[in-house]
Amino acid sequence: LALRVSRVQAERRLGSSRPAYLSLLWSDPPLARQLRLARYLLPQARRIGVLYGEHSAFLLDELRQAARPMGLEIVAQSWHDLRDSRPLQQLLANSDVLLGLDDPELYNSKSAKNVLLSSYGRQMALIGPNAGFVRAGALASTYSDQDDWLAVLDELLDQPPAHWPRSLYPARFGVSGNQQVARALGLEAIAAEAAAAVIAAGEPTP
Repeated sequence: LALRVSRVQAERRLGSSRPAYLSLLWSDPPLARQLRLARYLLPQARRIGVLYGEHSAFLLDELRQAARPMGLEIVAQSWHDLRDSRPLQQLLANSDVLLGLDDPELYNSKSAKNVLLSSYGRQMALIGPNAGFVRAGALASTYSDQDDWLAVLDELLDQPPAHWPRSLYPARFGVSGNQQVARALGLEAIAAEAAAAVIAAGEPTP
């Protein structure tokens, strides 16, 4: 049982292989959940800009499948050299909102200033890639805290390991919003509990 492993971390370590004895509890926000958050906060946005790197490109197909029934279009742009801002600027010019994948090679302390200043220079919000980035200046993200993880663990430990899923996201989650950024973008204050309730209502039940 591996706790709080991101999808990108698993891809780098394991590739496409998933050993039958291994259960992975994901730490990064589910892509469909992040898309629902973007749609809730920015209902007029249709083109979702996504930067991807070598180790996060595998998420694009899943992202497109999740976006299609919501009427959203994924505009993807590879960004392999963070010193070159042209891919970022090109993506911002063709998107309504930026959705960050939890890929530390793209979203880190070195790239944060460039991404945030560039997006807000165009009055464009960044959703995600995680709650930590919201504190740095992203508009909002969904997240699961320690209590959410312990609730999942409690349920799993009541079952034989043979019944554990190969991978799992916590069903419980919250929304983190940056109110200062919302004001700067001319948006209403983010009601975190109301947002989480609306997003959860749109999720499939187990």
